[in-house]
Amino acid sequence: MKIEHVALWTDDIERLSAFYQAHFGALPGPLYQNPAKGFTSRFLSLPGGGRIELMRREGVQSCPAGEHVGYAHLALSLGSVEAVEQKTAELREKGAAVISGPRWTGDGYFESVVLDPDGNLLELTV
Repeated sequence: MKIEHVALWTDDIERLSAFYQAHFGALPGPLYQNPAKGFTSRFLSLPGGGRIELMRREGVQSCPAGEHVGYAHLALSLGSVEAVEQKTAELREKGAAVISGPRWTGDGYFESVVLDPDGNLLELTV
């Protein structure tokens, strides 16, 4: 068993798609639209497997700021300590908020935590 994809609501599929393409090598699939439901989505395929589905529909509200029950973060394994350090530096230079790290955590992960353009927490790890 494996996780096939994670879905994120967004106000701007193209902006979020461009972020994951530029910084993580995601490959976009076709845009899907269901006019009857006012729903649009696009799947992004990540190198090494797994996908992110970006979804948009009028009336979907943002999650409350801070910790809350439900989605917490998306962890992306970059393969090495050096890759985590480099990607964190690249994202910081491009204006992304770096919340923590890079650092070794108490549970043995080397990670940094950054925000994507919608404020979703991304944990970059080995």
